[in-house]
Amino acid sequence: MDKPYIEKYLNQSLNMALAMNGESTYTNSFYVEVREDGFLFVPRTPAGYLIDDDLYQKIFIIANASLYPRYTLLKQNSAYFIPLDTDDIHVQRALFFPWFIGISERLVLSDLMRLLKENKSNQIPIMKNLKINFNKVTGIIISGNSGSGKSYFLTYLLEILNEMSELIIIDPKFDTPSRWARNHNIAVIHPENNRSKSDFVSQVNESLSSVLNIIYQRQEILYENPAYEFEHLTVVIDEVLALSEGVNKQIKDSFMSLLSSIALLGRSTRCHLILVSQRFDFNAVPVSVREQANVLVQIGNISSKTTQFLFPDLNPEGIVIPIGKGTGLIQVIDDEHPYQVLPLLTPTFYTERGIL
Repeated sequence: MDKPYIEKYLNQSLNMALAMNGESTYTNSFYVEVREDGFLFVPRTPAGYLIDDDLYQKIFIIANASLYPRYTLLKQNSAYFIPLDTDDIHVQRALFFPWFIGISERLVLSDLMRLLKENKSNQIPIMKNLKINFNKVTGIIISGNSGSGKSYFLTYLLEILNEMSELIIIDPKFDTPSRWARNHNIAVIHPENNRSKSDFVSQVNESLSSVLNIIYQRQEILYENPAYEFEHLTVVIDEVLALSEGVNKQIKDSFMSLLSSIALLGRSTRCHLILVSQRFDFNAVPVSVREQANVLVQIGNISSKTTQFLFPDLNPEGIVIPIGKGTGLIQVIDDEHPYQVLPLLTPTFYTERGIL
């Protein structure tokens, strides 16, 4: 579709669905302008309607549904105003709605081993139109209800990261990550029958403390040689909430403190965290850990209740969430991707039988 056609189509969609006291393009109250990276809603002021967050969100809902599946609008937390290059005070501002062409599409990898051999650039393929540069990852947080596909997605990440990073795997449930690690001859920290939970978390703290010491050592090297490139080191913790609940307060506080220190200091030294849990409230991890992670993934049921911890400012209304297992939302905060939340379909891949 060409630009004039899309503009006409959007004008018609907004005229029919927006209730603005009779204001429309027919009364010359606003117009739509299409650009490569999105479209502008240009109100003519003074206007007989409020130009605020509510109006912005209404336009988003109408336009996102109307443009699907040719375009996907990128959800904003509040009204996105931009100035226009004109001397006419009546149309010097606009609401901007960024988009990308098409929709999120699931990546199907029939031969994961081939991909791993060919992947030499530390890129993690997530969807057909989304790759993550692991060199720019500080931390990955994966949240979702039971049965949503968290473990499957974590297994995929482990397969990819095993080729580019040293892994320290902590598995409180002694479940999927442990079976994956056994098949790849990687040690796992997991509970044992003859030990208390506090004893187990103490062992976890010892491992995290050793990672923190590595970070300090690497910082000393960077002080002398800022361009030095380290090998990646990734701490993977499945079901974090199972670690932090029901243990001695002193041990829990130490665990939280170590996690915060690694999250805050690990970026420049290529030490990463991958954390998985059904929810990420303050009982699971400190707020600083959530804030430092730059890849946030919510899988499964999407609502304002389930997104309140990873995306506290997001109203998911209007976002078209794909149906099926392993679907949800993702946000990648770096200098390569739009910072807005995107619909997510986790990859489908094929590997050895018995891991999942």
